[in-house]
This record gives sequence, structure tokens and C-alpha cells, in this order.
Amino acid sequence: MDISSVLEKKKCGMKLSDEEIRFFVDGFTCGSIPDYQASAFLMAAFINGLDREETVSLTLAMRDSGDIIDLSAIKGVKVDKHSTGGVGDKTTLIAGPLAAACGVPVAKMSGRALGFTGGTIDKLESIPGFSTSMEPEEFAEQVNTIGMALTGQTGHIAPADKKLYALRDVTATVDNLSLITSSIMSKKLASGSDAIVLDVKTGSGAFMKEKEDSIKLARLMCDIGVSAGKKTMAVISSMDQPLGHNIGNSLEVTESIETLNGNGPSDLTELSLTIAGLMIYAAEKAAGYKEGYDMARKALDDGSGLEKSRSFISAQGGDPRIIEDTSLIGTAAHSYDVRADESGFVASVDGRQAGLASQHSGAGRVVKEDEIDHLAGIVLHRKTGDKVEKGDVLAQVYGNDGEKVRLAGEELIKAYTIKKEKTDPPELIQGMIGV
Repeated sequence: MDISSVLEKKKCGMKLSDEEIRFFVDGFTCGSIPDYQASAFLMAAFINGLDREETVSLTLAMRDSGDIIDLSAIKGVKVDKHSTGGVGDKTTLIAGPLAAACGVPVAKMSGRALGFTGGTIDKLESIPGFSTSMEPEEFAEQVNTIGMALTGQTGHIAPADKKLYALRDVTATVDNLSLITSSIMSKKLASGSDAIVLDVKTGSGAFMKEKEDSIKLARLMCDIGVSAGKKTMAVISSMDQPLGHNIGNSLEVTESIETLNGNGPSDLTELSLTIAGLMIYAAEKAAGYKEGYDMARKALDDGSGLEKSRSFISAQGGDPRIIEDTSLIGTAAHSYDVRADESGFVASVDGRQAGLASQHSGAGRVVKEDEIDHLAGIVLHRKTGDKVEKGDVLAQVYGNDGEKVRLAGEELIKAYTIKKEKTDPPELIQGMIGV
């Protein structure tokens, strides 16, 4: 077998065998297949498509290109939760403790921010003293003891994906359902969980802008997960505007604690309960999703989710006093008020534009080596459907670099559209797959 024949076959729209796809993935990972031939493979796959069997083969080959995490030392059904990326999306910090409070072993590996979407690791590291560096034995022991642990992703999980994504990013082959699915699911399948809950975003602040495309992606990812022996389900949620009010690392931690205290925004609370309910159901702690949702609601109402968050933060070196006093996280040196230039109703808050403004305030990275400002970000005071008068504060931008904060504020105003007639907020939960 040689790579030229594999490329010729896919160029002509023919179906590749499992052996041919594994030959490509293994060769590219080890370096025997160069970038220019891998780029040709990606473009041929993008133009001619990969069918279900080819997508399964690509996903499993990418999964097998590196380490597969062994979580067998952790008791119970381990459930992994993954979001396809959103703005203000801090649901892991809420749904995780709620699920853990209901007996779900939450053993999560998360990443850092890159681009305009946030990273859970960066959010948690804004907590004074919090550490996401853990040895495998320590990680398993913490889950068995308190029910929840969160650590950074190892660089040895699905290295083929890391190499392929770098090429996709510069060869205009990112937005393909099979390539997206294999990228996400190869890492999820290698992470050692027994079940997977996916939050697939749709709308202006999501990778998939159209609901139909998001549903197709969710179905394909669930299909791949089930094919690999994992119970997999997905929720389709709106990202036409940021989730909740706070965008940025420490600001999102603060809003997560407020939500666990029962004082969170309605959209963030509802999506967190939905995801926690799915996790509880997937972990076989409930007979169905509705029962799982009700259990999550009870954990929110009785404070057990909040107490689980306190135990989790303390176990990983964080200051548990932030549960009572979020000001201990710190406050940025500079702020900028974004004001309405006309009266009316907020018709939309573009998620992507708001995410970019937060990133440029210092809360995100352009390249992975960038240092982030944990105190930077945005607080939205008005969202879709809210009435405003000219001069009202729509949002505030925070950060420790005054010039970045000012420029981000000027950028954020472009996210807002104000009209004379009221517009209803977008529907939050737009569907479920595999439930």
C-alpha cells in the first residue's frame, strides 16, 4: 500500500477501506507521510466526503494514534461532557458539581482557550491556588473520594488530531462534518469515559451556524460514540447570543458560583440542569432524562451541588472561601462602559463578536503561547429582548490593560443590534439526540 494510491482513490470519489485510512493516519502521525500529501487527503475527503464507515474508521484510527486513558480505578459509570465551543459557556462548572452531588463520578479532562471560545482549565486557574496538574492515581482517588476531579488534557491523547487540525486550519478544510466528528470524538473516545454527553452549539457564536447542520453533527457524533461502545447523547443549544451574562475566566467562575447558589441567569441555569440531567441518566443514576433533570434541580435547590463545588475546589488547592465571597478571586484594574447609542429593544447580541471582544480584552488567546488576563472579560447588562434607553450601559468590559479594554469595548458595541420593536430571545434548547 502507498499513499499515492490512497489519494488517487479518494480523489475519484471512491470509498476507502479501514486499512487504507489507518495507513494514512499512522503514516502521517509518525511522519512518513508529509504535510503536502496529508493536505491532499484532507481536501479530497472534504470535496468528495467520507461516508459513515469511513468516518468511523478515521475516528478510531485517530483515537488509537496515542494514549487511551484507563479510568477503571474509578468506581461507577464515568460520564464525559463536551461542548463544541461557545461564548460564556461555563456549564461544566455547574453541571459537573450537580451531577457529582447525584452520585455521578465526574472525571473530566479539559482544555485551554484558543480563539474566542473559553477554556475550562483557564477558568478554574483563575481561582486562587487552584491546580489542574494531577497524577493519574491522585485523579482517580479524588473522584472516588469526593465524586469529581478535573485535569488538563495530556498531550498524548489523539496526536493525529492535533497534527491534522493544524493542517485543516490552513487548508480551508475545517467545516466538514466527518472531519469535525473525527476530531472531537477521537479525543472523547480516548479519554476513558463510559458515556458521553455532548452540547452541540448552533448560531452566530457557534462553529455550526445553522440548526440543521448542528443536528447532523450531533447525530453523527452520537452514532460514532455508540459504534465505539459508548452510551452517547447530545443536546442542541443556542449560541446566537452569549450564555449567561459573564464572559471571561474569573467572571465566569463568579457566575457559576452565583448559579449554584440559585441566583444565576435563567438560560445558564436551564442549560446546566439539562446537561446535568443527561449526565445523571447516562451514568444510570436515573431511569430517564426527566428523572435525571429533576435530581439535578433538587441538588441545585438544596445546596448539595454548591457544597460539591466547594469540596472539589478545596481538593484541588483552590480557596473554598470564594463560595461565600467571590471578590477573593480579584478585580481588574480597568473597566469600560459600553452604552446604547439609541433607544429601543435589544434585537440581538452577536455571540461571535462578543467572544472576539472578550478575547481582545485579554481574556483569550490568539496563539496557544499567549498569556491571558484571568480578570479580563465582559459583563452583559442587556441581552436580546431587553428594553434600553439611549445612554444606558449595555455591558462593561474589564481587564488589566486599559488600552485593550477600551478597544474591546469599541468592538463589543458592534455585537449589539437595537430595534424599535421587541424581539424574543432565541430558543435555548433546540433538540436532543440519543435520549
